[in-house]
This record gives sequence, C-alpha cells and structure tokens, in this order.
Amino acid sequence: MKHIKLISANYIKDYKIEVTFNNGLKSVVDLENELWGEIFEPLKDRDKFKKFNLNPFTIEWENGADFSPEFLYELASKENSEIKIN
Repeated sequence: MKHIKLISANYIKDYKIEVTFNNGLKSVVDLENELWGEIFEPLKDRDKFKKFNLNPFTIEWENGADFSPEFLYELASKENSEIKIN
C-alpha cells in the first residue's frame, strides 16, 4: 500500500480543516481537542491555528507543530460518514 499523505488542506472555521489524502479520502477534521502539550498550546489562538502550511506529506505550523498524516487520516476516516462544517 502507498504511504498515506495529504495532498490538500483548507481552513474551514474554528479548528476545522478540510483535508484530502492521496487515496482520495476527503473529510473535515476538527482538531480542537487535539491541541494539547507544549508544541500545540500556541495553536489554541485561532489566528495562529489558521496559518498552517502543507508540506510534502502533512500540515505544519511555523512553530514546528504538525500532525502525522496517519493520525489525520484516522480522524478523517471517523468523521467521513458525514462532512460536518457547522
């Protein structure tokens, strides 16, 4: 199986990001409850959270925080039964 990676990520609102993976899965992940620990604490500021970049395999923030594509895929798979933006 191919390694899973993000091919696009778009900020929706609050702590929600629409993610698309290289296998075609597209979903909205809500990362609000995942922002714990020293590296993620600054991202509780939504203005900082919004400023992520897509690197060759996942999303990352300028402070060095990132989530593995596998973790995001797991979240996306759970939430994929229905894309919830509201």
